[in-house]
Amino acid sequence: MEKSNFVDQIRIFCRSGHGGAGSKHFMRNKLTAMGGPDGGDGGRGAHVILKGNSQLWTLLHLRYFKNVLAEDGENGSKNNSTGAFGKDIIIEVPLGTVARDEETNAVVAEILEDGQEIILAKGGRGGLGNSNFKTATNQSPEYAQPGETGEEGWKVLELKVLADVGLVGFPNAGKSTLLSSITAAKPKIADYAFTTLVPQLGMVEYRDGKSFCIADLPGIIEGAAEGKGLGHRFLRHIERNSILLFLIPADSADHKKEFEILHNELEEYNPEMLQKDFVIAISKSDMLDDELKTAIAKELPKKIPHVFISSVTRSGLQELKDLLWKTLNTAK
Repeated sequence: MEKSNFVDQIRIFCRSGHGGAGSKHFMRNKLTAMGGPDGGDGGRGAHVILKGNSQLWTLLHLRYFKNVLAEDGENGSKNNSTGAFGKDIIIEVPLGTVARDEETNAVVAEILEDGQEIILAKGGRGGLGNSNFKTATNQSPEYAQPGETGEEGWKVLELKVLADVGLVGFPNAGKSTLLSSITAAKPKIADYAFTTLVPQLGMVEYRDGKSFCIADLPGIIEGAAEGKGLGHRFLRHIERNSILLFLIPADSADHKKEFEILHNELEEYNPEMLQKDFVIAISKSDMLDDELKTAIAKELPKKIPHVFISSVTRSGLQELKDLLWKTLNTAK
């Protein structure tokens, strides 16, 4: 089996740096025999930071980056010298990456913009030196703070593809063919199910130099919300799309039932997906005459706009682009 370079989930162990200890020191030199406290603060431990990089599209580069161990801060020293901070570790990730704590499953970071930085594991604070504790009644404090310990634990990084439009349909509905027809993307196309095993992105050139992003996503099967087929790993990518374009082939045995199955899988996985804008495209419509198109249109939901298209003859493609652009730019 061909090994994919697309990795959309990774598990890493992160440990931020411990803070350096504060210094417990008193000034002593040839001119000062009994000077006051001059212990400096400890340095902060290094953070582990996630940073968005728009040039990345997969988590592949982190596959062998399993243990991220950040530097500790240095201890404080005499003459009120603060210890050096630990050098932060920056992990670059593609836009759309979500980081979760493996133990609690809580989202700890979400990267949506290029250059955005979020601390994944916070370094421990350095301890205060004894010079901080000098008071009128205690001129010679003989104590300083230890540094705080850093954070550690397993984090799960998940990539959710960022696109304006997501193509939703059963395997072999014609999604990859459509993507190759309206964008410069060249996804793998064949006449068997699950040709597309990873998301494929393409930019659709619209009128007057405008464009929008469309994603060809692996096909849904009935039971995907329960993890069947590509299951959750596929459905996760749909959460980011503004519009869901349901692609139903003209030769489907039951167009209404096919849409209802797709709709139900989305609802089972995450009911919030039903708040997105839906558009239906009947693919392979070059095999239909006007009478069959009318019959199919009557089966489809009345409130969801639809269009008949053929990627082979390119009929209806401009109409589809117009509909998607209008839907994208209609204020809710």
